[in-house]
Amino acid sequence: MSPQVVVVTGASAGVGRATAKAFGARGAKVALLARGDTGLAGAAREVGEAGGRALPIPVDVADADQVEAAAARIEDELGPIDVWVNVAFTSVFAPFHQIGADEFRRVTEVTYLGYVYGTMAALRRMRDRDAGTIVQVGSALAYRGIPLQSAYCGAKHAIQGFNESLRCELLHERSNVHVTMVQLPAVNTPQFTWVLSRLPRRAQPVPPIYQPEVAARGVVYAADHPRRREYWVGGSTVATLIANAVAPGVLDRYLGRTGFGSQQTDQPRDPDQPVNLWEPADGADGQDFGAHGPFGTRATGQSMQQWASHHPRLSAAGAAGGLAGLAALVAKVVRR
Repeated sequence: MSPQVVVVTGASAGVGRATAKAFGARGAKVALLARGDTGLAGAAREVGEAGGRALPIPVDVADADQVEAAAARIEDELGPIDVWVNVAFTSVFAPFHQIGADEFRRVTEVTYLGYVYGTMAALRRMRDRDAGTIVQVGSALAYRGIPLQSAYCGAKHAIQGFNESLRCELLHERSNVHVTMVQLPAVNTPQFTWVLSRLPRRAQPVPPIYQPEVAARGVVYAADHPRRREYWVGGSTVATLIANAVAPGVLDRYLGRTGFGSQQTDQPRDPDQPVNLWEPADGADGQDFGAHGPFGTRATGQSMQQWASHHPRLSAAGAAGGLAGLAALVAKVVRR
């Protein structure tokens, strides 16, 4: 079989970078879409070292014409697109009243409309072939808004609704093009060192924190099994979404008390840290931030919940065995 052609937006750093490398390790031809030249070069090198073929393309996903031109170039140089993964985003860490209208619009254009434009470009090609998969990389925040991230949470909620609507349309058509969404937990990525922040202390992911490779495994698995409408990665994602479904008002009050402190370290924010809202922090004059952020010592590279989700039969058998063992123990005690 010929190698898969995979497109990853936001591929220069974080989850996108780890995902591109994971597809490269399978020998895929990976198109890398992002703004930062330095980050793109680093990502292309890692994909090649992993065993894949990389095509880095500087793109601002908030520009529909740029995204469409990139898709055309990808098919010209690599072949028909099999998988399109939307990851690119930006954000602002600040209370809502401290975010400017232009800043909120920019977050929405990149984080929400970037997914829309990527999906449009992919579908223009996949629908005619009646084949292909689109993976929307989401977050627990697609269901549960938290303080200090109103623009990002709004965009993720929008992606969730948009993706559900599109999935219904494809099911109506009995299309063999599939869309699925992967809801992620807190991940140790460079975003906390380059997202525009007006917080008094350094921003951090809300623990527990996972390494980007955990997210990448979830994305690759979803691309291979796209008939499922969405995947939840990490026990904290499962707990958050269940709690929000059962008692959202209680969660509002809990996050009102804890959400400000849990998203900040005890160190003051560096006033000179880079900001990638308008220009890439990993551009020609910037640095290659890679996939990982500064919280590696606090992050885990494993998720038992993810393993169970990817091995449902083994998990069910294990659960059945555990229940049988418990029943036998209870019966033994009763006989005694």
